[in-house]
Amino acid sequence: MKLFLTLFIPLIFISATLAQDTFSMVAVDPETGAVGSAGASCVDLTTLPYEADFLGQLFPGLGAINTQAWYLSGNQANAKTRMEAGDTPSEIIDWLINNDIQNDSTKRQYGVVAFVNGLPEAAAHTGSNTDDWKGHRVGDNYSIQGNILLGDFIVDAMESNFINTPSSFPEKMMAAMQGANVIGADSRCTDNGSSALFAFLKIAQPDDVFGSPSLVLGVITADGAGIEPIDSLQTLFNDWFGTSTFTTGTEPQKLRMFPNPASSSLQVEIPFEGVVDISIFDSSGKLMNRLQGSGNKEIAVQDLPSGSFVLKIQDKLGRISLGRFVKD
Repeated sequence: MKLFLTLFIPLIFISATLAQDTFSMVAVDPETGAVGSAGASCVDLTTLPYEADFLGQLFPGLGAINTQAWYLSGNQANAKTRMEAGDTPSEIIDWLINNDIQNDSTKRQYGVVAFVNGLPEAAAHTGSNTDDWKGHRVGDNYSIQGNILLGDFIVDAMESNFINTPSSFPEKMMAAMQGANVIGADSRCTDNGSSALFAFLKIAQPDDVFGSPSLVLGVITADGAGIEPIDSLQTLFNDWFGTSTFTTGTEPQKLRMFPNPASSSLQVEIPFEGVVDISIFDSSGKLMNRLQGSGNKEIAVQDLPSGSFVLKIQDKLGRISLGRFVKD
């Protein structure tokens, strides 16, 4: 069954420029041959002629490419040509760096994954002139990349969820997106009270045709609406999942903290067993405190300045959970 669904949530119409910042991922499933792309950004698409999934390209049975950071459609078209010509992910990246439409690949960011001789390969590029925080994480069958992020822990959490979710490929992709579901993940969306303004997830099966993947989910919200697009994307995903042929269903546990806002101490319900590492970052991504704990942990916050902070929990298996709290 094919599903194409975009949720459009307007509030007001505001002029905006094309997406220059994003957190996203591309991946392939060695077991089923499926290919996927997902991402989000704090850019208001309500006034622009783009679908939520515009930065991702799926090549059924072959691979996927995400083109972001000072996005240009010409670079995306060239990436498509190289994929269809049979280039490997690394070869595609090298070609794009050396043949940028504006001769400035330092402003670009790409994630590429493909089956090469039946085996998954991935590669990425983060230009030196994309805005901080910027970077990528590459595995055998995935690439996760982002720029203008709150910190490296955003892509780390996405990677952790993708690797450690013991479910189907679509669920792993959705879990990766939930890894970035924290206010200000794209740092420009802090004032909006969300991680981003639009989000998408799409997956193509090997027998799909280019441009018509089996699953396309997208959410577009307006700046100022205060809507979390990843939560809305999860709702669309759950609705689709209930009508799909998959029989399992998991959603990553969210970090619970109270009271929030906090003045002297913060109670944290740690979602993992055993001793975990606990890190606190300020709104610029600066590490403010690091400690360890287990179970339900009380954390002293009275010495922190007033403001918004991100709490990162990481267990010994590398699993990560993020949450945001406010210090009075």
